[in-house]
Parts: sequence; structure tokens; C-alpha cells
Amino acid sequence: MKKIILIYGASLATLVFLLKYLEYQFFVRDLSLEFYLSVVALLFTGLGIWAGLRLTRNKVVMVRVATEFKSNETELERLGISKREREVLELMAKGFSNQEIADRLFVSLNTIKTHSSNLFLKLEVSRRTQAIQKAKELCLIP
Repeated sequence: MKKIILIYGASLATLVFLLKYLEYQFFVRDLSLEFYLSVVALLFTGLGIWAGLRLTRNKVVMVRVATEFKSNETELERLGISKREREVLELMAKGFSNQEIADRLFVSLNTIKTHSSNLFLKLEVSRRTQAIQKAKELCLIP
């Protein structure tokens, strides 16, 4: 951040120097007002574009290459997670609420709550986020 501020400050100092130089040229050589204003406008436009690009540049984001996911079937059997509980877990990982999961699976809200509590017990966690994290660590869900 300090580097950006120093660069911005140096560019503003250069701009002030350039403006003073143009002012000197304007008074000494009697340049036209339109030329002086167009130079100032171009300088500020360039500075604005530079600052905009600099401040709004996207950070490099690591993108995980989509590979074919293979679930850990032996871990599913060891934990005793049923097919329906796995479906509920996958929908939880996608960010759906209990009511949305119930609507998608055509079951009642209480059934989803039961599946969720069973999953929490089997995965030995107390929250949805912990369940999703542990399931991903065990390769139960993508």
C-alpha cells in the first residue's frame, strides 16, 4: 500500500511540475488557452485511467482444475452414511437451506433435520460447516 501511495504522490508531484512548466510557457510564450486546458485534461485523464486500472486490478486467483471426483466408498461404509444422507450432505455443501433441500428431495423438513443430525453424529461434528469440511477431507463429497 505504501508503494502505491508513493507512486501516486510522485505522479502528482510530476503533474504539478508539468503544470507549472506549462503555466510558465503559457505566460512567456503566450500559448493559447485551449492548448493549455487540453494538456491539463489529457494529464488528468491519463492519471485517472492509470489509478483506476491500478486500484481495481483483480488479484491472481488460483483456479482449481476440475478433475473427475471419486468418492471414498470405504469411508462411506465405515461411517454408515446412507445414500440419502449423502445427498443431503452434497446439497448442504452447495449452500442450500434445510427447506430447500427438503423441496429438492421431496421429503419433509423434519426428515432433513433428522438426516442432518444423523450426519453430525456419524461425522462427529456439531455444525453444518464442520460437516462439510470433514466430508471434503474424507473425500465423501467433491
